[in-house]
Amino acid sequence: MFGFSNLTYRQQKKIIIFLFLIVPLVLLFTFSFLPMINMFYYSFLEWNGFSKYKIFVGLENYIKIFTYPEYFSVFKVSSYYFVASFVQLGLALYFATILNFKIMGKNFFKGVLFFPSLMNGVAIGFIFLYFFRPDGTLDSLLAFLGLEQFTQLWLQNIRLINVSLAATSVWTYMGFNFIVFLGSIQSIPGEIYEAAEIDGANRWHQFRYIIWPSIKRIIELNLILAIKGAINVFDIPYIMTGGANGSKTFVIQTVDTAFKHQKFGLASAMAVVLLAFVIIVTIAQRKLFKEREA
Repeated sequence: MFGFSNLTYRQQKKIIIFLFLIVPLVLLFTFSFLPMINMFYYSFLEWNGFSKYKIFVGLENYIKIFTYPEYFSVFKVSSYYFVASFVQLGLALYFATILNFKIMGKNFFKGVLFFPSLMNGVAIGFIFLYFFRPDGTLDSLLAFLGLEQFTQLWLQNIRLINVSLAATSVWTYMGFNFIVFLGSIQSIPGEIYEAAEIDGANRWHQFRYIIWPSIKRIIELNLILAIKGAINVFDIPYIMTGGANGSKTFVIQTVDTAFKHQKFGLASAMAVVLLAFVIIVTIAQRKLFKEREA
């Protein structure tokens, strides 16, 4: 009888690898690829999500997305989070660089900066609801500093609501970028800094010629993730405003289309458009980075 021990080492290795991979691959296909295939299929249908009757409408759902302002125009809200993602990365890199050097109480500041990343998005949403509410924390702080004239209806003013929400996202996600940057910077051998100091390099020179080139790949990766997050933003505006007063993002519009208006076919088409947009942005970023390296 042909047994496992009769196989060569290479054959045994392939079988073991296959056996270890088969379960995660089945799970990946079941919970990721299969729903995505169904999403593409539903995007060509008119369906309420419950009825067994589905009407094939071809590209009609996609045409609606690009011709009806209430569906595609909400993408402009993402521009606030797009700008905020650069602010978030800039602050994270700045603090990671500063706290990499010897300063008093740096461990305390590391904990303070990373703490928001440990919090639940729902909790953060409720915290900033009280922070931005009329006569809330922010208005009280401005009044204490004698700046009462700058108090606003932060989450009701259509010109300020998205700025306020984007600032909340900066506070929420900066800690994750900070800890990634700090870990990358601390992986640089200390002897390089010592040699640079002997040659007369100041902190700016050390950042420009040692830190930046060493963590450039990490910065590029975090930039891709941050921009992707800006496009896919959902939790903060949904919890704090529900998409009211012009704060509705494309993802919130997709959820409302599916579960409030029961247009699952149209919502699936919106999800496909969002997926395509994220892929295009990611490819464009990678191509841009490669051209700069060349």
